[in-house]
Amino acid sequence: MARLLIFGLGYSGAAVSQAAMAAGFQVTATSRDPGGVHAPRGVEMIHFDDALSELAIATHVLATAPPGEAGDPVMARFGRDLREAPHLRWAGYLSTTGVYGDRQGGWVDETSDVRAETPRAIRRIEAEQQWAGLAGRVAVDLFRVAGIYGPGRSVIDDLRSGRARRVIKPGHAFGRIHRDDIAGAVVAAMRQDRPAGLRVLHLADDQPEESAVVIEHAAHLLGLPTPPSIDYEAALPGMGEMARSFWADNRKVSSMLTQERLDYRWRYPTYREGLTSILAEDGLHRPA
Repeated sequence: MARLLIFGLGYSGAAVSQAAMAAGFQVTATSRDPGGVHAPRGVEMIHFDDALSELAIATHVLATAPPGEAGDPVMARFGRDLREAPHLRWAGYLSTTGVYGDRQGGWVDETSDVRAETPRAIRRIEAEQQWAGLAGRVAVDLFRVAGIYGPGRSVIDDLRSGRARRVIKPGHAFGRIHRDDIAGAVVAAMRQDRPAGLRVLHLADDQPEESAVVIEHAAHLLGLPTPPSIDYEAALPGMGEMARSFWADNRKVSSMLTQERLDYRWRYPTYREGLTSILAEDGLHRPA
């Protein structure tokens, strides 16, 4: 049986686990607090420190945890064990399109070079390089992920809570990816029978768009007033480090090669389909 070990069962990892089980994988996931994780039914939860026994039988491994200042936590603890795992055939790492840095609104694709411009981007590139080191003996996929959204985590929730802000920065368009398309792409990659080697895959939808435009569309879907606009320069002083980093970089990410390689087309090719689906799913779970 194909056995998937997921390091970190967060928002994306949980979706991957469900899709993987539906595809016939047996799934185990790690957490620093296994008892505090609401895992999908059928997923075996273990403590991060107890993953060694699972690595001895895993055929596939996916890491979702970002690196900290001390580097990639999985590689730091289990790097040697991953290199020696006897049954491992595939390793995947969820990275970020942030490794491309600022391209002044230009496009990048899966063959583009990375440009480390911030400490966070440097750490990501270093983590990618560590995972790429496994490619001599197993198939390795580096998934560079755009802005993640989905049920419970989208501009729809921001609008309903009153947190949404339409920051205006003309020309600052970026890609997104629905949580379910992350899961679909990862499982499509795992199911491919390919030799050892490295691939870079992009998880980014087909239409980069400015944040303010997406918020306007979501407000229209909800029948809510469009939030007032605020100029980027006026909003900048109130931003945290992560928000400043996001707004400082401007690039568009193509995923056409990824979709061809995986023979997988996005279920939600733009934010329009994704937000409509979230509302439809939300309606099924709300009391009449």
